[in-house]
Amino acid sequence: MEDPFPASVIPFAVSEGASAAEVVERMAGTAFQARNLGQAAHIWDAMLRDEVTIFFGLAGAMVPGGMRPVVTYLIENRLIDCLVCTGANLFHDLYECLGHRHWQGRPGADDVELARRRVYRFYDTLAVEHDFTIGERFVTDFCLTLDPEHRYTTREFFELVGRALIPVAKQEGILTAAARHGVPIYCPAVGDSVFGLCLAEARHRNGQTVTFDIIRDVLEMTWIATQARATGVVYIGGGTPKNFVQQSAVACYIFGREKPGHSYGVQITMDEPDWGGLSGCTFEEAQSWRKIAPEASFVTVRSEATIALPLIVSALAEGSAEAIRQRRRPALSFEGLAE
Repeated sequence: MEDPFPASVIPFAVSEGASAAEVVERMAGTAFQARNLGQAAHIWDAMLRDEVTIFFGLAGAMVPGGMRPVVTYLIENRLIDCLVCTGANLFHDLYECLGHRHWQGRPGADDVELARRRVYRFYDTLAVEHDFTIGERFVTDFCLTLDPEHRYTTREFFELVGRALIPVAKQEGILTAAARHGVPIYCPAVGDSVFGLCLAEARHRNGQTVTFDIIRDVLEMTWIATQARATGVVYIGGGTPKNFVQQSAVACYIFGREKPGHSYGVQITMDEPDWGGLSGCTFEEAQSWRKIAPEASFVTVRSEATIALPLIVSALAEGSAEAIRQRRRPALSFEGLAE
């Protein structure tokens, strides 16, 4: 029988000048979501010290919420090896890289008046339609440079977007950092975003057809999981990015392999499992699908991600600095994967 009293709760001690790593470590000794947050930092640290390929699923309005530099840090310092993201976050990243801002607003704003002024609202955050239009024009013009005879994976597409953005970017972002550092980005629902609208405009107005090979995306993700000694996952929210990563472990049968599932897992979400949706789905439920290994180390932090993610990453930047520097980063290659 498991010991019902493995450790005592350590009350949180306040001290002047405590670092993020110290705060998060003290939270790990308390209870409830504070303990889960501290455990999330421990599990992510274990991934960095093990020979693990780390997938990162990003959903929600994280870039408008100020998280672009956090995700950029993860890419630049290789705390993650593969990003699966919504198209919306990637467009907001491009928008900020071009020098445009998201503005602090308030949730009780007059939305009819905002619409009259051509201002978009994301809860308590605003963006100006005129600036959005500049970003859209950049994407549409970029699409006109692509080869209409080639079927692009979303990985190829967003690497090219990042490379096109580098010369004109006012600041580093997710797309530019991924292009510089060789971190693949997949966007399985690319049509469900401003990128989809820009691609549609390029087709309608200029006859430029850009074709995506989404099934190649599936094969590449599965190939990465198949070739890895072990895999770990970090999910911000859920939705399509989460499932796209989840299924990569169980789909290894496509290449004649059977994997036990992802070996590590961290999830930050406000959603509950009771409603049957994937965003609230527990790692335990995923074990029934063999998406998470039976002996995996995992934790779910029930917290709004703009609170939890900066704390965890700041703690890792300090407390795991040596592990980050010495990490054996997996060389992601698709050599041997048939076209």
